[in-house]
Amino acid sequence: MKYEEAVKVLETIEELFEGKFTITKRKLAVFVPELEHMEIDRVMEKVYHYASKYHFPPTLADIASYPPKKDDYLEKMRRWEEEAANVPEETKRLFQEKFDELVRKVSR
Repeated sequence: MKYEEAVKVLETIEELFEGKFTITKRKLAVFVPELEHMEIDRVMEKVYHYASKYHFPPTLADIASYPPKKDDYLEKMRRWEEEAANVPEETKRLFQEKFDELVRKVSR
């Protein structure tokens, strides 16, 4: 979200919790940099939900809503499976023999 949107979030909190939350320079310095990493729609939804349940202002953790991080694990697995399919059977057999030999040595 942009700086102006982050300020809008704080103004909304100030309006919803009148007299209990005042925007100060310190709050701007703490809230805004973190809010800028979030999505405004999701944060505002959490602010409204929070306000419907509680009488005191939310903390940053109460309204935080970071976008989901990209999980490339499945893509990595797919690539590994493709690479494994291209390994010659003889190489796989030799690897298995060496592995079995190592297990026998370690288990003695």
